[in-house]
Amino acid sequence: MLALQALRAQSNEFTCDVAVIGGGVGGFAAALAALRNGVRVVLTEETDWVGGQLTSQAVPPDEHPWIEMFGCTRSYRAYRNAVRQYYRDHYPLTSEARARVDLNPGNGSVSRLTHEFKVSVAVLEAMLAPYLSNGQLTLLLNHVPESATTAGDKVTSVTVRDTQSGAKRSITAAYFLDATELGDLLPMVRAEHVTGAESQAQTGEMHAAATAEPANSQSFTFCFAVDLLEGEDHTIERPAEYNFWRDYVPKLTPPWTGPLLNWTVCEPKTLAPRKAFFDPNPTTPKAQGLNLWIYRRLADPANFTAGAYRSGITLVNWPQNDYWLADLVTADAEGRQQLLHRAKQLSFSFLYWMQTEAPRLDGGQGWKGLRLRKDIVGTEDGMAKAAYIRESRRIQAEFTILEQHVGTDMRAKAKGNLAGELYAEKFADSVGIGCYRIDLHPSAGGTNYVDVSSLPFQIPLGAFIPRRLENLLPACKNLGTTHITNGCYRLHPVEWNIGEAAGTLAAHGLLTKKSPRAVWSDKKLLTDFQTSLLRQGFELEWPRIHPV
Repeated sequence: MLALQALRAQSNEFTCDVAVIGGGVGGFAAALAALRNGVRVVLTEETDWVGGQLTSQAVPPDEHPWIEMFGCTRSYRAYRNAVRQYYRDHYPLTSEARARVDLNPGNGSVSRLTHEFKVSVAVLEAMLAPYLSNGQLTLLLNHVPESATTAGDKVTSVTVRDTQSGAKRSITAAYFLDATELGDLLPMVRAEHVTGAESQAQTGEMHAAATAEPANSQSFTFCFAVDLLEGEDHTIERPAEYNFWRDYVPKLTPPWTGPLLNWTVCEPKTLAPRKAFFDPNPTTPKAQGLNLWIYRRLADPANFTAGAYRSGITLVNWPQNDYWLADLVTADAEGRQQLLHRAKQLSFSFLYWMQTEAPRLDGGQGWKGLRLRKDIVGTEDGMAKAAYIRESRRIQAEFTILEQHVGTDMRAKAKGNLAGELYAEKFADSVGIGCYRIDLHPSAGGTNYVDVSSLPFQIPLGAFIPRRLENLLPACKNLGTTHITNGCYRLHPVEWNIGEAAGTLAAHGLLTKKSPRAVWSDKKLLTDFQTSLLRQGFELEWPRIHPV
């Protein structure tokens, strides 16, 4: 691991061209793009791992079916290729696994690239290394934004706090990119923004709420990794809130299926009961349903030489450890810490239930040999370094992406029937593409899953342009979507593309002396910018493919 921690600043004041606040998937990609275009960058990150969902939040890449062929930026593909190459260079793969172009280290069913998070950390750090060495990048790990200053319609500085020492540092920049997981910079700079669920009257969306619910954001999750050592006892101490979570029956609309700590959960698309099971033994006759052990498995021993792994390793990010009892996005600082604590209690309680009470296919109860893999997530308590955040504050943008633009049902309804080919709205100002279902997990307002089909979509530049501020850009899931469309614009390759487009736009503004608003509103300037994006490996439109 590069000595990035040692690069944390000694000074308390920094001046740069582009300040990226938040080092998750979007923030990393934004910084990389700005650096690639020759500008000076300060990148802050709340943990000691850059990468967000890919690393500190412990979420294996969740991607569309065509990711191996097309549908992402060149740099995202380079990242994916580098992960596989890292395994070939450093891990004892079998000859068969080593030869596979589409190597999937964990053979997880959720993704074509389930893998250990420290590999992504190493790959992402290597991508930043040249810019750290030449001084073009300043990386402030373990820093969170605390305040900001503005002058008129421009942000002038952001103050960040070192969460380890308490030191405060001021960053002055020409452009500020908010890549925080909850959109924390937006209220600090008084950017017009929204939270939670809009109403049908506000957006006209088929699946929007009947009334606006600003505190109704998606659930969040503390993910954790486990392996299984049969014959050993790795049972954790009984969590303080275990009784509460063991007996908890979600009160959601439409209703949940029964107790949360159960192998039967709601099927997201139909909300009917879905029987899942958990079985790490590859020789056991399988029950019907989803084997959660395989779903987000990070390491499959079959890919490695005999004895390299004592057990497979799987990642637990399932409905049973989603936390939705209150809204994290709108909580104050004290409330946020309480919610994060309770979410960890849920995840610990779920693990304890799996170790002690969960029904097994062989008629037994619990797996005492389930071992919490603290080393996989890099923490002392075994939970991911940061919560997996599905929804944040969102800017009020010059253009808002609605379900009418991307939802299969709404596009079909507008067309009058399901006959013929359907396409998402064509955006002349496209700065990238994405593809994911409109997938909303149960939310803090008591709403059950909303999981409906979407069409492969474009990412419009208008959704990046704040209605007022001139030098602030969103760089992750805080762009101009709604609560509904956030559900398909929030996953790994889309967030990377959003961040990379924002970083490229900021650098383009510096180099051309044209503001993002000017680029968006002038056809020639927009064409010039899109030409630059294409040269840098962006894909701006889809070939003809089906809905998801």
